[in-house]
Amino acid sequence: MPKLWSETIEAHRHQVHEAILRHASALVAEHGLRGVTMSKVAEMTGIGRATLYKYFPDVESILLAWHERQITSHLGHLAQVRDQAGDPAAALDAVLQAYAHITQQARRHGDGAHGDGALVTLMHRDEHVADAERRLHELIRDLLADGVRAGVVREDIPTGELAGYCLHAVAAAGELPSQAAARRLVQVIRSGLAPPAT
Repeated sequence: MPKLWSETIEAHRHQVHEAILRHASALVAEHGLRGVTMSKVAEMTGIGRATLYKYFPDVESILLAWHERQITSHLGHLAQVRDQAGDPAAALDAVLQAYAHITQQARRHGDGAHGDGALVTLMHRDEHVADAERRLHELIRDLLADGVRAGVVREDIPTGELAGYCLHAVAAAGELPSQAAARRLVQVIRSGLAPPAT
């Protein structure tokens, strides 16, 4: 097969794959996880069900691929926020604020998803989620270590433990009614990270 033809086919497959994930995401946003069926995804994508099955064997595999893409995007965004911040204190604040916002958005757009315990459990049990959680923990831990070296984060508790504290505390942002409330939550978290008064 000529190289140009091969590249054209591969580009087309990539476009169809992305369209499937995009339309599955739209269905989740509109109807929740239970509203996603192979028929609806095929119809919205403009392909036949037989073609859809060439890409994904079932709805769960579509949702896992979609979820993995979301997680990868979020981690990339947090790394970019970290890299754009100035000093260690600003970087930690910016990443915690960005993560709180992501948590709020996920909860807001995933309300229908939270009603489908089996699929949510499946997605959060998947290997890519465990890897993403590890990478997120490392990102926060490294920011905290930078903060310890700069004297803006307490050093009496290991940074790994502090990272766990941050992640669990920021998860509460998903229940908060506004971004202002999430900002206040991050301020409280940052107070707990400050070096103890001597």
